[in-house]
Amino acid sequence: MPVRKLRPTTPGQRHKVIGTFSEITASKPEKSLLGPMKKSGGRNNTGKMTMRYMGGGHKRRYRIIDFKRNKFGVDATVETVEYDPNRTARIALVKYTDGEKRYIIAPEGIKVGQTIRNGEGAGVEVGNALFLKDVPLGTVVHNIEMKPGQGGIIARGAGAYAQLNARDGKYAILKMPSGETRMILTSCLATIGSVSNGEHSLEISGKAGRSRWKGRRPRVRGVVMNPVDHPMGGGEGKSSGGHPRSRNGIPAKGFKTRSKKKASNKHIIERRKK
Repeated sequence: MPVRKLRPTTPGQRHKVIGTFSEITASKPEKSLLGPMKKSGGRNNTGKMTMRYMGGGHKRRYRIIDFKRNKFGVDATVETVEYDPNRTARIALVKYTDGEKRYIIAPEGIKVGQTIRNGEGAGVEVGNALFLKDVPLGTVVHNIEMKPGQGGIIARGAGAYAQLNARDGKYAILKMPSGETRMILTSCLATIGSVSNGEHSLEISGKAGRSRWKGRRPRVRGVVMNPVDHPMGGGEGKSSGGHPRSRNGIPAKGFKTRSKKKASNKHIIERRKK
């Protein structure tokens, strides 16, 4: 999907770069696959603010996405490619031959009318979900499970993908979007292709108001706060003494927070690049 830069007829459009939405084929979502989305404004169940800089935003409805792709042996036809306000990727409405409709993460290059399939017997074609044991080496995949039957949780954002590099016994070795190389069971499902809307990273909102539409309030730098509010606050003038850290005192800029005792550490072959 290409992006377009607007003519600066207003200050908010001077730096604005947005997508063309050329791949979108439907303006209204499938009603049976919608769910409610309640806003918290960053407050917990007692009304206390636990996450700052959240609030407002346009009202949304959740699109129920099929991350599990567990309807095996039944063909499905792509009916529409749609915009989803809750994620950076596009979604596709598919209709199975038995009449059931589901939303899936739309891969790059998927077309209306295309037939997709899940599980064993599916071809290595964009949009098909296969077990990692059936995927040829070197193939680009997305929506990857970490545990069999869990549903895809890796590489779901716009333009994301992982590459299957090798297989070793019951494990497949994949290179993740972060650059990390790790082992995943070959009995896990993955979808062929990369995620749609790959040019999302090139978009520029152009004005602060668009952040408010998304439910983001202005974020205040810690260095301009008072000492009671932040470890980096206080001081006369523009003093930024001390080491960069979060509000809770956890150091930033390279400090590793991953637990050394984490059970899945043994599955990581190579760490992500800094």
